[in-house]
Amino acid sequence: MPLHVLDKLLDGVLILEARGRITLGPETESLRQRLKITSESGHKQIVLDLAGVDYIDSAGLGTLVAGAASVRRAGGELKLANLTSRVRDLMQITRLSTLFEVYDSLDKARSSFTRSTTTP
Repeated sequence: MPLHVLDKLLDGVLILEARGRITLGPETESLRQRLKITSESGHKQIVLDLAGVDYIDSAGLGTLVAGAASVRRAGGELKLANLTSRVRDLMQITRLSTLFEVYDSLDKARSSFTRSTTTP
């Protein structure tokens, strides 16, 4: 299943809703480019909603790391939401869960930006 990414802006937070598989090939390249272009265009608060992602391979994990780095270099923050149990387990096994803020819902991910920008 090819990867599709839909975006929507909610209260200043850009939600990227991914559906499909994040695997080596056009899927990883398109996601990497999407994150880079999104952050370079001025979006600083980004949530990647992974509820519709049923599989991520090692190239996909690398894409998430590279995407987060691109967003950080542009002065933004990338947070993950709605990981399936399979993706959550993979993130824990590879210890990549320590690199990302991961939330169980979009609402929690979105509100975390409000807390981080209002906290001194």
